[in-house]
Amino acid sequence: MSDCLFCEIVAHRVPASFVTEEEHAVAIRDINPQAPTHVLVMPREHITSADALTPEHDELWAALLRLVQRIARDEDIAGRGYRVVANVGSMGGQTVDHLHLHVLGGRQMTWPPG
Repeated sequence: MSDCLFCEIVAHRVPASFVTEEEHAVAIRDINPQAPTHVLVMPREHITSADALTPEHDELWAALLRLVQRIARDEDIAGRGYRVVANVGSMGGQTVDHLHLHVLGGRQMTWPPG
């Protein structure tokens, strides 16, 4: 999808600080971090949001969550705790219409988050 920023990043047409790349997903550092560790995990496939996932995406969804776990370990935030956020739609705070998970850690998270 040529007008999607994250599709352009996945295709390496827009620069980003890549944390890792896998067959079905990539992870990049957020350009406006909200915590000492703030990584975005996104599928290579254009999916608008978590609300657009179907049963056919079950394996992809599981792969994204496993990647979140690996990033938390690699970034040394797994032991103390971290937050995983999927914003959905404009009222949910989603600013790029491409499914992505925020992995946030390295500081005490507050509640409520928004």
